[in-house]
Amino acid sequence: MIDVQALQGCRVLDIATFLAGPFAATQLGEFGAEVIKVELPGVGDATRRFGTMTDCGDSLPWLSESRNKKCITLDLRKPDGVALLKRLVAQSDVLIENFQPGTMEKWGLGWDVLSAVNPRLIMVRISGYGQTGPYKDRPGFGRIGNAFGGLSFLAGYPDRAPVTPGSATIPDYMAGIYGAMGTLLAMQAREKTGRGQMVDIGLYEPIFRILDELAPAFQHKGYVRQRMGPGTVNVVPHSHYPTKDGRWIAIACTSDKIFARLAEAMGRPELADPASWGVLAHRERDRAAVDETVAAWTETYDRSDLMKLCETNQVPCGPVYAIDEIFEDPHYAARGNILRMADSRVGELAVPNLVPRLSETPGAVQWLGEALGGHNDEIYKGLLGLDDAEMDRLQTEGVI
Repeated sequence: MIDVQALQGCRVLDIATFLAGPFAATQLGEFGAEVIKVELPGVGDATRRFGTMTDCGDSLPWLSESRNKKCITLDLRKPDGVALLKRLVAQSDVLIENFQPGTMEKWGLGWDVLSAVNPRLIMVRISGYGQTGPYKDRPGFGRIGNAFGGLSFLAGYPDRAPVTPGSATIPDYMAGIYGAMGTLLAMQAREKTGRGQMVDIGLYEPIFRILDELAPAFQHKGYVRQRMGPGTVNVVPHSHYPTKDGRWIAIACTSDKIFARLAEAMGRPELADPASWGVLAHRERDRAAVDETVAAWTETYDRSDLMKLCETNQVPCGPVYAIDEIFEDPHYAARGNILRMADSRVGELAVPNLVPRLSETPGAVQWLGEALGGHNDEIYKGLLGLDDAEMDRLQTEGVI
């Protein structure tokens, strides 16, 4: 293991708010980038007030998702605030924002201005619909990204209204992942060209991108996939099934060979005969009956016993976990997926650990989300060289 982090020496300005842009910055900060979180004085990022609140005045999502960030306050609506941001841009590698298109330009901080200040700057812009197109001025949130991106339509049962596909914030996190990836791609390109560039992401775009064959199946066959409950298009049995102890198990039979193993585990090998359900086309034809048959079998076992039986027969399976079960699971513990951090403001807090794992230059969580303006002195005095008199003036005038 090398005693260095992958993004050490990279400086990121996070002027975004509420998950999407900030999550891109968080991932960069987890692997060594210096992330300077810029927030409106006296107000801060909306994530501070989103979700379960703590006694320190900030929410659990803020504490978890703003880790490793140096927090400063700055009002970008004021001329002095614009001037200070430009000074920071001149000494930074990346700026991440997720305001509605046109907001940065209104403040005099558009791409043309910032790239002139620092031609090597990479500017990541995440918005509801992207920087172009007829809908670019519409506001966007995660729920809208799920809906417009095509995922919400697929979530739930065919005879009921579409449901939230797990979490309304999936697009925010997905956009953050793509934002981080776009940053790394732009940094690699900068090594070749010497110039930065703009990364443009609409919240709905990562959702649309991950919907497997949805687009080509419609274009090629005119097929409009409908809601299927816990089932999966193209394969069966591939769903969630009830167990004797009132829990659920996920079983994934993606081929005829795997279904034959399941039939053996069920004590009904004849189900895998070609004349029965041994051929995928026959299982698709009788989808409801197949799922009912498998469910009738799974309901006769406690989940732990069923897991052992499936594993013995090499049938892919997994428990459908609630969060309390995740905390008890030995594999999560062995992999260190749950990180317990000591925080001066809230005590110990369990948060998701880093992804991915790097064998030579691993990332680390140094601290959880800080108080508003907690690093003002370090950045303004240390990095920009402001003296006490200037700091007092800027605070009095509400700039910082």
